[in-house]
Amino acid sequence: MAKRIPPEVLEYLRKMGQAFGSQGGKTAAKNMTAAERSARARKASSAAARKRTADRLVRKRAVKRK
Repeated sequence: MAKRIPPEVLEYLRKMGQAFGSQGGKTAAKNMTAAERSARARKASSAAARKRTADRLVRKRAVKRK
């Protein structure tokens, strides 16, 4: 069974995430080579395309069922 995190610890982690969470992508990109950035962008683009296609197919199936 999972252990519960104390509320004060959760609050601290939330504040840290809000303060520093948005820096992750920028820092990661700064530390990557151009080829690594390109590979990451390609992977993200492919994932977005798969999601769009899946969403479109769901809508198409919903229309056919009516």
